[in-house]
Amino acid sequence: MKDRIRKLFTGIWNIPNVLTIIRLILVPVFVAVFRAGHPRIALGVFCLASLTDMADGILARKLNQITDFGKLFDPLADKLMVLTALFCQGTAGVFPWEAIGIVLFKELFMMVGSVYMLGKGVVVSANYFGKVATVCFIISLILSFFHRELAEWGRPLDQYMLWISVGLSIQAMLAYVAQSWKKIRSMKDESRKTGQADPGD
Repeated sequence: MKDRIRKLFTGIWNIPNVLTIIRLILVPVFVAVFRAGHPRIALGVFCLASLTDMADGILARKLNQITDFGKLFDPLADKLMVLTALFCQGTAGVFPWEAIGIVLFKELFMMVGSVYMLGKGVVVSANYFGKVATVCFIISLILSFFHRELAEWGRPLDQYMLWISVGLSIQAMLAYVAQSWKKIRSMKDESRKTGQADPGD
C-alpha cells in the first residue's frame, strides 16, 4: 500500500497537476470570502476554480501529462469545491438540504470506493456522467448567486439545474460501481491465469 501511495505522488509536478493543487487551495479561499459577506467575490473565486478545472483537463491531454495523481485528485478537487459551495448556499438558505444530503452521501460513498480501489492498485477515473454532472453543478452554483433575481422572475433555474445535477450524479455513482467491479473481475481473472495472488491481498 505504501509503495502504491509513493507511486501516486511520484512525478506529479506538471502544469495540469499544479492547476489541480491551486483549485484545492481555492476551496478555503472561497469559504473565507463567502463567510465574510462578499458573494460576488466568492463567485469570482468559484469561476476561477472552474476555469482551472477546464484548463488542467485540456493541458493534460494536449501535453500527454495524464498521471494517476491527476486521475484521482482532479475529480477530488472538483468535488471539494462543489460540495463546499453547496454547503455555503445551503447555510444561506438558497439550496435545499435534501439535495445537498444526497450529494454528500454519494461523494462519501465514492471516496471510500476510491480508497478501496487504490488499495488494490487501481485508479478509477471520472466517467462521462460524472463530468456532465460536474458541469451542471457548476452552472447551478453560478446561477445560485443570482437566486434572488431568478426568484423574482418566478423561475428558480438554479434549483431546477441542481436537481438535474443530483440525478446525473447518482447515475455517475452507478457507472463508477460497474466500472470498478469490472476492473476487479478483470484483475482477478488475470491473476488466476498467471497463478499470482489476487490484487490487494
